[in-house]
Amino acid sequence: METLIPTINRLQEVFLTVGAEVVQLPQIVVVGSQSSGKSSVLESLVGRDFLPRGSGIVTRRPLVLQLVNVAPLQERLKNENGTFRFLHLFLGVKAEEWGTFLHCKNQIFTDFQEIRHEIEAETERNSGDNKGISPEPIYLKIFSPKVLNLTLVDLPGITKVPVGDQPEDIEAQVQEMILSFISNPNCLILAVSPANSDLATSDALKLAREVDTDGRRTLLVISKLDLMDAGTDALEVLLGRVIPVRLGIIGVVNRSQHDINTQKSLEDSMRDEQAYLQRHYPSLASRSGSRYLAKTLSRLLMHHIRDCLPELKTRVTMLSAQYQARLNGYGQPVEDHSATLLQIVTKFASDYCNTIEGTARYIQTSELCGGARICYIFHETFGRTLQSIDPLGGLTELDILTAIRNATGPRPALFVPEVSFELLVKRQIKRLEEPSMRCVELVHEELQRIIQHCSSYSTQELLRFPKLHDSIVEVVTGLLRKRLPITNEMVIHGLAKIVHTNYQQPSISLLCTIYLTSKHHDPPSPYPRPGLTLIPPFGSPSKGQSVNLLDTAVPASRKLSAKEQRDCEIIQRLIKCYFLIVRKSIQDSVPKTVMHFLVNFVKEHLQSELVGQLYKQTLLQELLVESEDTAQQRTEVAQMLEALQKANNIICEIRETHLW
Repeated sequence: METLIPTINRLQEVFLTVGAEVVQLPQIVVVGSQSSGKSSVLESLVGRDFLPRGSGIVTRRPLVLQLVNVAPLQERLKNENGTFRFLHLFLGVKAEEWGTFLHCKNQIFTDFQEIRHEIEAETERNSGDNKGISPEPIYLKIFSPKVLNLTLVDLPGITKVPVGDQPEDIEAQVQEMILSFISNPNCLILAVSPANSDLATSDALKLAREVDTDGRRTLLVISKLDLMDAGTDALEVLLGRVIPVRLGIIGVVNRSQHDINTQKSLEDSMRDEQAYLQRHYPSLASRSGSRYLAKTLSRLLMHHIRDCLPELKTRVTMLSAQYQARLNGYGQPVEDHSATLLQIVTKFASDYCNTIEGTARYIQTSELCGGARICYIFHETFGRTLQSIDPLGGLTELDILTAIRNATGPRPALFVPEVSFELLVKRQIKRLEEPSMRCVELVHEELQRIIQHCSSYSTQELLRFPKLHDSIVEVVTGLLRKRLPITNEMVIHGLAKIVHTNYQQPSISLLCTIYLTSKHHDPPSPYPRPGLTLIPPFGSPSKGQSVNLLDTAVPASRKLSAKEQRDCEIIQRLIKCYFLIVRKSIQDSVPKTVMHFLVNFVKEHLQSELVGQLYKQTLLQELLVESEDTAQQRTEVAQMLEALQKANNIICEIRETHLW
């Protein structure tokens, strides 16, 4: 199981080469407030002074620290062959301990003071010298026979008040950065809190509790045990009786500023630390101190990696399949322009027709589209609109009687004139024309929408070539635009044929028979009826009197006679009956006309129209120019896929026996 931490380090290096964090790897994140002793704890784990020191916020970028345990130099040179021994001497790795940075891969640091200076310089290169922070990590790997295999992330200390040129929201920025790291469910949280402050107010524990409510991933380190007030100790805290922590609580003694100034070695500091623990906490001395902390962290990290490994394998496998599919979608660089253009055009035309037919590969579940939407327009939108039109809407008895009188001329008619019926029924049927035109417009709009639908879900090759995409959209739009007036004309022509009166309809013939066989109680009379306005005789009007030839012959206020009432009723029944017959015919014929002259025509001629306008030698090179982002995205996806494949190989190297 000791090989697990180096394996995770190798995985981390693989993913760093592509600059992505698609896989959340197990690691230990160090969290604490400013001057809580984080740097001293980390240096005690390494056994070297290498972290920047100073007042205020010193750590301004995350430091990902990989500790790699190596054999002593003499043992390495003894076990290696001549080639490796030469490389050691040539590269300068002839010390027991050394470090490397990711941002300067070819440089090896054997002086830990130079490592400190490089951390400071790299921080200023990215974050400036104004005490600002940056979320971009610095990656440092330290090789030493004195360290245990560990992966640690040192974060900026939690601050409350901005100093210098720090922004006013520096506290929020630091907390947001810390939460972004510790929210990773695969990380362990190393919360550092000084012993000379109240543990209930610990900022590190507060942030850890926000993402790890049950404390399964948190280990608490109580630093500065030797700085507590006289007469007090941290025994209750270390025993977990104040605030219990699931992974445990470990106390350490940090080096004082005097020790740092006098360059007291970390080995001497650890001996003094152990002596202090034996004097003040004899029962806990074996479970406290920097050495015990290093062993505990290594053990916890190995067990945590073991628990995370199955999910990690699944995640890498799933991402590999996803990125392989993305890479396949980008396709290969174009070699045969003619074949590629024909393939894309044919694929688009096929997808367009399949969307209308309902056999497309990508079927939406959130809304209707394509042929289903056209069907909805025909049978729901258009059908309901026609059904909502009242056959007698806008037609009054006054209109009917006026039409009858105008159709009879100077002589009163014994029967209702046919001309009045035709005049009125055509006026009512005219109201069905607007919904029919609107139906054509809605279908035309849906055929336009299918273009964008196919562009979004069609082959990735079409998205690779923006000029070809625009040209295809333009050709299809032009084809639809040409068919729209033709379809409108045919619908109007069909309506005109349907409106032609047909008295052979059984229902109309029955009404006419009833009318002819009914009694006429009021025979026509040449004398004016009460309430009628007489038209003055020809000649000069009397003084002060004007002649109004437009006065209606049948005022609306007059009560109708029995014959007039019967005439109105029979005309209304005839209009309603014939209107329903025509409406049913229109409801059947308009969808058929639209399908034949618009939808089916576009389906049958789409591919030939595209090929005819786009398949030209002068246009091939221009249309098949990739977008600027496609090549870059293809390269990035290929690199990520390669990294995932390497990661999968590394994980597969771990045998099940290594996990226990």
